[in-house]
Amino acid sequence: MIDRCDAMMKLSSYDGTPYIGVYSVANENFALVPLNSYKTFETDIRESLGVEVEYASIAGTNVIGSLMAVNSYGAVVSRMAFDREIEIISKHVPAGRLDDRLNAAGNNILVNDHAALVNPRIKRRAIKGIEDLLQVEVIQENVAGCNTVGSACVVTNKGALCHPKTSKEDLEMLGSIFKVPASIGTLNYGTALVGACMIANTRGATVGSRSTPIELGRVEDGLGLF
Repeated sequence: MIDRCDAMMKLSSYDGTPYIGVYSVANENFALVPLNSYKTFETDIRESLGVEVEYASIAGTNVIGSLMAVNSYGAVVSRMAFDREIEIISKHVPAGRLDDRLNAAGNNILVNDHAALVNPRIKRRAIKGIEDLLQVEVIQENVAGCNTVGSACVVTNKGALCHPKTSKEDLEMLGSIFKVPASIGTLNYGTALVGACMIANTRGATVGSRSTPIELGRVEDGLGLF
C-alpha cells in the first residue's frame, strides 16, 4: 500500500488491484469491503473516510462497489443479494434489491444525499423503488456517453469527479441535480471510469494506488477535500 501524508486521502488497493471502487462502497457513516480484504485496505478506508468499516459480500461475491449504491438514507443492491447480506447493510441504512435486469446497482446508480442519476435503460418500474430507498429524486441520463453512470463518476455531498469526456453541458446538469460543483479527471494513470477507481465521502477519499499526483490533485479540487 502507498500512503499519502494527507489523512483525508489515501492511495490503496484491494488484493493487488487499484480498481477499489469495484470492490468497496461507502457513505458518510460506514463502508463495506470484501470478506477477504487485507487489514491494510480496511485501515486505509477507515482512516481516510472516517467511517466504520464492515467486511461483507453481495450476492456471494466480492464486487460490492459494482453491486451496491448507497447514500445517507438507504442502499440499493443487486436483486441477487442474499437476505443475510441485506440484513448486514440494514444495520446501517434501509436496504433493498434493484428490481431490474440491469441489477449491478453500483455501476448503474450515481447518488448523493440530494439526487440519484440512473442508467437510462433501467425500466421505469424500478425507479420508484430506487426513489423510496434512497429518498431522493431520480433522473435517468448518461454521462460522457456512458450509461453506467456509477462507474463514470464519483459524487459526494461536496463535489463530483467525472469521466474526462464529460461535456460542459453534462457537468452543468450534474452540478444542478446533485447541488455540488462537478469537474472532470482520471485515476489509476489515465483510467476514465473514475467511479471504478475510488470511494469517497465528504471527509476524504480512498483512491486506486496507480493514481498520479496530478490525478490526486483533481480529486482534492473536485471533491472539496481541503
